[in-house]
Amino acid sequence: MTPRVTPGGLRQLGPINYAIARIGAKAIRADDMHLFSTLGRTKRLFVGWLGYSGMLMPFGALKRSESETVIVRVAHLRGSTYELGHHRRIGARAGLTDTQFERIFDGSGWDDRSAALLDVVTELVDEKAVTDESWARLAAFYDERRLVEIVMLATNYDGLATAIDVLGIQPERQ
Repeated sequence: MTPRVTPGGLRQLGPINYAIARIGAKAIRADDMHLFSTLGRTKRLFVGWLGYSGMLMPFGALKRSESETVIVRVAHLRGSTYELGHHRRIGARAGLTDTQFERIFDGSGWDDRSAALLDVVTELVDEKAVTDESWARLAAFYDERRLVEIVMLATNYDGLATAIDVLGIQPERQ
C-alpha cells in the first residue's frame, strides 16, 4: 500500500513537530520516522498524543517489559508490521527475549500473571471487551492504577495500529 498521507517535512509539520520527528528518526537510526512525520501533520494534536502515549510508555506505572508485552501482543494481533518492527527492538532493549516474543505471539508458556495480561489484551483487541473471569484473573496481580493503565495502553496501541493501517504509514528503511 502506498501512503495515503505522505510524511511531511518542515513546512508541513512546523518547527516543533519537525524537530520531534528528526529526533525520532535519529533514535531509530533512519532518515525519517514515518509515524511522527505523518502524525505530526496534525500540529498541536500530535504533541498532545505524544504526551499521552509517553505517559503510558515509557513513563507509565507498568514495568517496561510488561508495557512492551502489551504493545507487542496488540501489534501481533492486529498484524501491524510497523508497530511490531519498532516494538520488537524496544522490547528487546526492555529485556524481552526471543523466547518471550514467541510466547507473546502464540500466547502460551507464561506464568499466571503474564497469561492473565495476555488474555486481557487479546480480548480487548479481538472483542473490544473483557470478560469478568479474565478481569478477575488480571486484578489478582495488578492494582487499580495499573489495571486502568493496561486498558489504556492496549487500546492506545490498537487505535494507533488502525491509524497506521488507514493512513498507509510504511516502515522505515534502516
